[in-house]
Amino acid sequence: MKIVIHARHAELAEDFREIAQEKLMSMERFSVTIDRVEVEILHEQNPRQGKHAHRVILTSHGSGPLIRAEAAEFNDLAAFDEAVKSFELQIRKHHEKSKSHNRETLRNMPLAEVD
Repeated sequence: MKIVIHARHAELAEDFREIAQEKLMSMERFSVTIDRVEVEILHEQNPRQGKHAHRVILTSHGSGPLIRAEAAEFNDLAAFDEAVKSFELQIRKHHEKSKSHNRETLRNMPLAEVD
């Protein structure tokens, strides 16, 4: 999975890229095919937006589903954490939907005859 980070009107923390890669790479455990994730960080210049001045938008691209998550908080990392929670929930839902829930047990399966 390739991770692309865009920052608009914002200066990122030094360790933001490592944290973002670590959290987004953990999404591969759901085995949903995502080629690229775009992380867009926007900073609102209006001082009245203080508690929600930092907005993070996560968008997935690729052969899998289009997933988009957005969050606004008081700093970049808090907004990123909220967006990742929403992103993970959507990936988990898609993963659960794609699983086979065939409830056949071994007792009900027909026996294969051996020649």
